[in-house]
Amino acid sequence: MTTSTPPETPATPGLSQARFNMIEQQIRPWEVLDAQVLDLLDRVHRENFVPTAHKALAFADMDLPLTHPAVEGQAMLAPKVEARLLQDLQLKRTDKVLEVGTGSGHMAALLASLAQRVVTIEIDEALARQARQNLQQAGITNADVRCADAAANGFAACGVDGPYDAIVLSGSVAEIPPALLASLAPGGRLAAIVGYEPMMRVTIVTRTGDAAYQTAQPWDTVAPRLLHFPEPSRFSF
Repeated sequence: MTTSTPPETPATPGLSQARFNMIEQQIRPWEVLDAQVLDLLDRVHRENFVPTAHKALAFADMDLPLTHPAVEGQAMLAPKVEARLLQDLQLKRTDKVLEVGTGSGHMAALLASLAQRVVTIEIDEALARQARQNLQQAGITNADVRCADAAANGFAACGVDGPYDAIVLSGSVAEIPPALLASLAPGGRLAAIVGYEPMMRVTIVTRTGDAAYQTAQPWDTVAPRLLHFPEPSRFSF
């Protein structure tokens, strides 16, 4: 399967300027300097993946609710967070990618534009339908949106098409489940936002051998929780 390249679409001068400002004022200062990623952010129009009720906030430096009223765990990550996660994954054209937390499909569109194939899992059926529509309208043909509870039955839905060259969790978790690490191919990378408010750590795990992993935590942020992931006790005696 070939990688989708989003077609160029007309944009009004106001939107083009707002997108330029988002990239230059939010994303570059967060050390997102990969030219390929920056170009992609200009071509994959974020506003086309934002719910109608929040179109005016498409380029704002914030997580956007995907439902009205807002529902916990159903949010679009801030632009700079999506961009830096994408940069940290260092995707190749031959990569098979798993995303957990499809949301509106924007991150899946970015991933699919750099990788060979994306499997993305969304727990909410209405959001999954909307994401499929958004991806289709964006000309993305190599992203498969599946409606499932990613955490159910020992993360069974996540392992169906594994192993993966990259896994990204589009939301935060208390800890990275071992089942997801086991779904990484040798050399595969997993990107997750791990921990508790008020400060979480972005954690990049690389599988270096059969049961060997290398971990880095290059930056801090805060993000809404993915639903139904394990929440171990924070206290020990």
